[in-house]
Amino acid sequence: MLIRNLITIILYIPAFFLAMRYNMHMFQLNGYKNGEHLNRLKGNLKRQWLLVFIFILGCIRLFLTWFILDILIYLTLLLVILVYNAMKKLNTKKKLVYTARVKRMVATVFTVSALIIVPAVIFLDPGRLSGVFAILVGAQLLMDVIANIINHPVEWGVRQYYINDAKRMLRESPNLKIIGVTGSYGKTSVKFYLQTLLKDSFNVLVTPESYNTPMGVVRTIRESLKSTHEIFVCEMGARHVGDIKELCDIVHPHHGLITSIGPQHLETFFNMDNIKNTKFELADALPDNGMLFLNGDNEYIREKAADYKNVVFYRTKFPEAEIPGNALSDPMKTSGDDRVGNTVIENNGYVAGNIRVSQMGTDFTVTAPDGSSESYQMRLIGAHNVINVVGAIAVANRLGIPLSGLKIPVRRLQSVEHRMQLREHGLVTIIDDAYNSNPVGSKAAVETLKLFDGIRILVTPGMVELGDKEEEYNYKFGIYAAKCCDYILLIGKNRTKPIYDGVLSEGFPEDKLKVFDKLEEALACAYEIKGQGHKYILLENDLPDNYR
Repeated sequence: MLIRNLITIILYIPAFFLAMRYNMHMFQLNGYKNGEHLNRLKGNLKRQWLLVFIFILGCIRLFLTWFILDILIYLTLLLVILVYNAMKKLNTKKKLVYTARVKRMVATVFTVSALIIVPAVIFLDPGRLSGVFAILVGAQLLMDVIANIINHPVEWGVRQYYINDAKRMLRESPNLKIIGVTGSYGKTSVKFYLQTLLKDSFNVLVTPESYNTPMGVVRTIRESLKSTHEIFVCEMGARHVGDIKELCDIVHPHHGLITSIGPQHLETFFNMDNIKNTKFELADALPDNGMLFLNGDNEYIREKAADYKNVVFYRTKFPEAEIPGNALSDPMKTSGDDRVGNTVIENNGYVAGNIRVSQMGTDFTVTAPDGSSESYQMRLIGAHNVINVVGAIAVANRLGIPLSGLKIPVRRLQSVEHRMQLREHGLVTIIDDAYNSNPVGSKAAVETLKLFDGIRILVTPGMVELGDKEEEYNYKFGIYAAKCCDYILLIGKNRTKPIYDGVLSEGFPEDKLKVFDKLEEALACAYEIKGQGHKYILLENDLPDNYR
């Protein structure tokens, strides 16, 4: 019996750690929110059937002492080790970060496990211990939720301490101007564009990468804010109603910019009204003299704009048929109407016109509300980038930088990583738009791919987090892709079925439409495609690890 228990322990330790690590990673990706994590777990339970199986096996082993059950436990523990070690290597888009919170949760998991193991060793028949160890491995499926519940009072106290410290630092910087940036899409790009346009005239702090949660913003303030900073550009993300208000209550923005409103995170917002109202929580938080910069091309934004004062619109002036995203259904539709309530946008905003797009970059002209105008050139590809750049130009100009003084900074603008980022590989150009796809951005991305003269290949797993609209939007994405691509390579047969059907509905050649299980297989196929001319491969979305 001693040898059998020793074998169990030897297999238990790595199985326990790997299963715990994987589920802790998923829990972190789900924002440490119990409800959201449990919903995601429910939808992907078949991926972790081994933990369910070994938990049941362990419960049976507590009551039955058959030797065959120990053999099954050994084999299952070995499978857990192999499978979860492989999944650890696959989950590379956003790695597990061992934050102080994660370390506290790990300590709680160890403590709970020890409180189960120690009494079991003392009071339980040694022949049944393998069942206890099997149960503990299977329990890792929910142990992070249990640990989060146990740690809640501590986490609340720690969180409040850091938030209050960040607020103190902001109070001690009375001359700091804070600009909040939010939107369903484009907020990270606009944030970095603002940094480029403003840094020659101001000492600017921006939230790094995609730090747009309360604790990400707090961390930025506590670690990076200096007394010499003059402007703080704060990206504000949201997955639930009230998220933007929570951020505004921390930083109290002086000015705000809303880049877009569309069907993003419908899984947690449930409907478009919730999304619209949440984004405008930024507008509600501004002081009376605060400027509110709004994307005048977005219909949802236009509907709400009449309720606010000190609005500064920015927009593009395309012919109606050429507005990026215009062919999409209502949640993403833009409009050529120049009127919001009694306000004429062109007389109260910044308008981009004379837009010329090529695979080398984009030229356009911006006309300010006072009638002055300036022409710009940038290396960013795609007409959809113009609206975000115009928004940044509007903010910079209102902060005192003349339009002419922005020509060189606009020319310096670079693609944000994984957002229509060009990467050259000999005779192949990768257009990396893998960060996070959405209905408007995906359409604009394939339309940009169409501009390139060569073999145009789309590689995509489709879009997620769109709730019950996910199938509809992916089907429409297939329709747009069929009109713009020479080859379409899909990743994941079940998830991409709507895209597949949409592509074929346009009469796209079936031999140029392929489905693969893994990104690596799709890329290998893309590189092997023969034909004359340069090869352009658009990577449109890379599913978050908690969706794989």
